[in-house]
Amino acid sequence: MENSKIKSPKQLAPAINLDDPQVLGIIIAIFVVLITVVVFVLWRRKKAARRGILIMGLSDSGKTLLFSQLLHNKYVQTHTSVKENIDEYIAGNGSLKVIDIPGHERLRGKFFDEYKAIARGIVYVVDSVTFQKDIRDVAEFLYTLLSDVVVANNCPPVLILCNKQDQTMAKGCSVVKSLLEKEMNMLRMTKSSQLESTNETDNNNVFLGKREKDFEFAHLHPIRVDFAESTGVSTDEEKSAELESLEKWLMQIA
Repeated sequence: MENSKIKSPKQLAPAINLDDPQVLGIIIAIFVVLITVVVFVLWRRKKAARRGILIMGLSDSGKTLLFSQLLHNKYVQTHTSVKENIDEYIAGNGSLKVIDIPGHERLRGKFFDEYKAIARGIVYVVDSVTFQKDIRDVAEFLYTLLSDVVVANNCPPVLILCNKQDQTMAKGCSVVKSLLEKEMNMLRMTKSSQLESTNETDNNNVFLGKREKDFEFAHLHPIRVDFAESTGVSTDEEKSAELESLEKWLMQIA
């Protein structure tokens, strides 16, 4: 009786014919799926690391009052902030770190640079009563935020919250949006002309919108810009119903 030879695993495994287009297609498909899974996992981890919600805007726009109502469900007398306010906001099954950034022009840039890398979203608060008087400053600060290279790379959604709607002279969000787009368009033209005249090549800011077209917030894709209204006024016993739009927006991006 002849001893049968034991076959190696290599001999037992069927030969893979890489010249077969069907086999090659399957291998490529598996490779693509694996790469997609890896990229998705890394993206989710990076997104999870960005839990910050930055509340920004000019001084006296009502940021700190909104922060107090949103996080502590109470109305407080506020004054111009000189440091950030930070607290956790529970949204669904997770939490977000809400950061109220001081609006003073000498402080806001410093705190924005400190926290912009962790921004999951940005709430830009506008005083709807003084908006037309302050429109240049409102637009310029917003332009600075949106054209920042870190914001452009991370693409956090932005909510422009038209505050103090309970007051008679307040402008609605549709009016604020229309006037802001016109002012941002003029601002973009001015800044582009300045760069051309100085031959500046090391500018880190990105171009906003579409070239050769008037500025529109819709052109900032993939950054999504939404508009909503709020009153910023409530009693200590109950949170203003006007904050519902802000809370729904936070739930969407949590």
